[in-house]
Amino acid sequence: MMTTTDLRGQTLSPSQLLALVPRAVGDVNDATEAAAALIADVRQHGVSALLDQAERFDRVRPPALRVPQADIDKAVASLDPLVREALVESIARVTASSAAQVPAEQTTHPAPGATIVQRWQPMARAGVYVPGGKAVYPSSVIMNVVPAQVAGVRSIALASPPQAEFEGSVHPTILGAAGLLGITEVYAMGGAGAIGALAYGVDDADLLPVQVITGPGNNFVAAAKRLVRGVVGIDSEAGATEILVIADASADATLVAVDLISQAEHDEQASAVLVTDSAHLGERVVAEVARLAPLTASAERVRTALTGPQSAVVVVDDLTVAAAFSNAYGPEHLEIQTADDDAVLALIDDAGAIFVGSQTPVSLGDYLAGSNHVLPTGGQARFSSGLGAYTFLRPQQIVRYEAEPLAAVAERLVALSKAERLPAHGEAVSARLQRP
Repeated sequence: MMTTTDLRGQTLSPSQLLALVPRAVGDVNDATEAAAALIADVRQHGVSALLDQAERFDRVRPPALRVPQADIDKAVASLDPLVREALVESIARVTASSAAQVPAEQTTHPAPGATIVQRWQPMARAGVYVPGGKAVYPSSVIMNVVPAQVAGVRSIALASPPQAEFEGSVHPTILGAAGLLGITEVYAMGGAGAIGALAYGVDDADLLPVQVITGPGNNFVAAAKRLVRGVVGIDSEAGATEILVIADASADATLVAVDLISQAEHDEQASAVLVTDSAHLGERVVAEVARLAPLTASAERVRTALTGPQSAVVVVDDLTVAAAFSNAYGPEHLEIQTADDDAVLALIDDAGAIFVGSQTPVSLGDYLAGSNHVLPTGGQARFSSGLGAYTFLRPQQIVRYEAEPLAAVAERLVALSKAERLPAHGEAVSARLQRP
């Protein structure tokens, strides 16, 4: 089912490793033109464009763009008790881990009478996107909303695709999760159009523009987030999910296989990669995947993902090369299942989230680990981070000087301003020294 690439005996540079990492054929770039057209349509035609797009892509025309509060309240009351219990537990754990991401205010004194305060100011308004295509993601409601609330965001708008099964409303489990978190502003809209609506606002829906948009989605959602970046902030371009497992001969082939399958069920473009220094383990994992994948409820989707160019078993000479390959890949999710996990972990620089040990599957992070599952994909973990409270915070420096410390730096400041051929900068300081 999965292809195997043998890199043993080769000395590869980082750029060569980067060229070898498996990726899906379709990516964000391919979706950019279509996403731009959908966003332009929303900007021009507002609600009618969003309703038309829902009818086109979601096969249902919502009765209203904004979900009534009564529907949210009903969804909360109708939650399965065990699902509600899991959501409440997840909220508590993500709240605790998110609180650790809020830096404390710091004050420095460069000189007597001179103060710089470093504070972290929350966004006033955020938009969160919760996908709703092949699966239902109440967990993504938590992963987006809780960090925003912990950061101090006062206004949160949630968008999720309308569901034909529920007469054009948002899936009730998603509504239930939103209700548990006190979210009252929920819109039945999805895809690139929803991202455009959050970024620019929709006057005829009384939807105000947001300052930051977060949340995972397909390539069209990721492309739309790329297009509106600069108008609003974004967390990352979170596209189809990825898992990379570094494992050696000590790993349990069945556990590795089920973890690869668990992420492959998300989407046909999901990526599942095993990097190992044991050809024997690689063979056993391929066999276990072939045995177990047909048994899952999402067997066809899993088969497509695991047989695509984005999924592979990669055999390398040793775990140092395995770590180098992983760093070149920059996986959304990295699992380490080896005889010495900490030694491998010390070699890892680039990953969205890292799951260490055979008893720490990625699916734990998806739901109840307490970590956040909204993570960068497509190699972006090499230069960006996953979602956290910090996503909704802006560092600001508050500078306060009295006359004496200003005078103490004036001569050097004037000299620098003249060296840069910006003498008015120095004159703005000199003018203060000449006043009583």
